[in-house]
Amino acid sequence: MSVEVIRAHALEGVRHGFLGRRGGVSTGVAAGLDLGRRGQDEIGPDLAENRRRAVAAVAPGAVLQTSYQIHSAEVVTLREPLDDQARPRADAMVTDRPGLLLGILTADCAPVLLADRKAGVIGAAHAGWKGALAGITDRTLDAMEALGADRSRIVAAIGPCIARASYEVDGAFRARFATDDPANARFFADARPGHHRFDLEGYVAHRLGQAGVRRVEALGLDTYADEARFYSYRRATHRNEPDYGRQIAVIGL
Repeated sequence: MSVEVIRAHALEGVRHGFLGRRGGVSTGVAAGLDLGRRGQDEIGPDLAENRRRAVAAVAPGAVLQTSYQIHSAEVVTLREPLDDQARPRADAMVTDRPGLLLGILTADCAPVLLADRKAGVIGAAHAGWKGALAGITDRTLDAMEALGADRSRIVAAIGPCIARASYEVDGAFRARFATDDPANARFFADARPGHHRFDLEGYVAHRLGQAGVRRVEALGLDTYADEARFYSYRRATHRNEPDYGRQIAVIGL
């Protein structure tokens, strides 16, 4: 099975792709194109082959760059390739250098790819609920503008993530968002007593639009519901599975 590359119309002309689990060599509960590190310092043979396939499917010859994601609003600017052992602790990366392929790993969180074609500046952000609420997309836009981008020209695409229908949260979770902005109530729907369903994709799209991005494409793909295509942390947790895979979203110049 070949690697499935899902592309966004908003990023047409930019090398990018949202990859799922199809086309990899991992086996077991994380069978497929699993890019998860699981705290490993060394890249094992299966991970190395999956990384090679991911790069070849989107940007042959590029150097894949990933970060040590910490569910934060931290952004790093890359001006040269970093050794794998020097992965920054951050949840977004930006660059204006050709040949670098920025990669974000997810397993329900929202991967966000961004580009200003005119300026030649790109970004990739990992937007889980913590990072999204803390402003990871806002900080990514700031970092892109520091490289010469203009947010009025930046386009963004939100890839596969857990959908509202699959994302039940408790009242304390909802209260965090209401405290930040009472208008955030629109991103929650009632579920069983004391619980709600959260629209992560809608919230991330809102934050991008509110920050001045005029074109935001949300792909509307649910990682939890589509087991054949995507990994899901929550699905694995509900099944008491011992592990789960991580898919990657990549963008490069």
